[in-house]
Amino acid sequence: MDPEYASVNGRKRPQRPQRTHREVADELRARIRSGELRPGQRMPTQAKLADEFGVERGAVRQALRILQSEQLLTNVAKGAPATVAGHPGGAPTGPEAPPRPTTAALAPRVAAAFEAEHVEIDSVCLTAASLTLAIGEPLRRIHAGRMKPAKVDVRVLLPGRDIDLAFPVAVEDFGHGRGGGRDGGRGEDPVHERWLAMRNAQGQVLRHHLLALRATHGIDVRVTFRALPFTPPVKLYLLNGVEALFAYYTLSRGEDRIGEENVRTYDAQGSRSALFAFERDAGVRDGAFVTQSRLWFDALWETISSELRLTR
Repeated sequence: MDPEYASVNGRKRPQRPQRTHREVADELRARIRSGELRPGQRMPTQAKLADEFGVERGAVRQALRILQSEQLLTNVAKGAPATVAGHPGGAPTGPEAPPRPTTAALAPRVAAAFEAEHVEIDSVCLTAASLTLAIGEPLRRIHAGRMKPAKVDVRVLLPGRDIDLAFPVAVEDFGHGRGGGRDGGRGEDPVHERWLAMRNAQGQVLRHHLLALRATHGIDVRVTFRALPFTPPVKLYLLNGVEALFAYYTLSRGEDRIGEENVRTYDAQGSRSALFAFERDAGVRDGAFVTQSRLWFDALWETISSELRLTR
């Protein structure tokens, strides 16, 4: 047998059909960190890994995608076996990894979630801009024939159109409520109108790109939006019921050009918010956080949220 493709620890392990793709990823991650798998070394084939861990090849692919998103492996998408990254021992990854900005952290996690047969994504956010951006990578992989889930369900909670947003808001208007009510109409407010235009545009793009998978690839897709009667102070992404990504909206005072005026505003840069990752199988605290986050989301969805229209 070519030693390059030998079992990663030199022996076969007992079959364990109950192992999840995250357990496989955890084991391979530990071998990379310990130096058992060296930088530049080629991994065994997916078939050999599946045989060693007693799992389906789909679970191995998901595990390898996770390690690629953590920059521990390269060439996962190619026909040849993956390669251990050149400098995998740097910053911590996986459950021990520090939070990273949403733009850097969300996309690889969403892409890994799309390796599942049934993709479920729930989100609470201000405009859905980060989620729309993050969905681009799995869409590219689907169109390239590198993955194909059978079903995709996406639920998004966004602020209603005519509530008094806590942010973004003009500094001069702070504390002077103008709106109220549900997802209906609202008086003239250029800061609010700009936010509303972005909310609608990002939601429409997200819905369009996902629903297009029905026609192009025959994937069963459902995308649903509902309106919240308040401004969420945090953003939350729930992925396949096993992972929760959480970030605070941190406000700052700035000045924006809106129309012909420079307007001082209180606003948050959601794309820069540090995203904390919690995994259901990473321990009691993480598991409890994922479970409670799902209960919180479902309660909002089923009680005080209302129909949302992505139009003016």
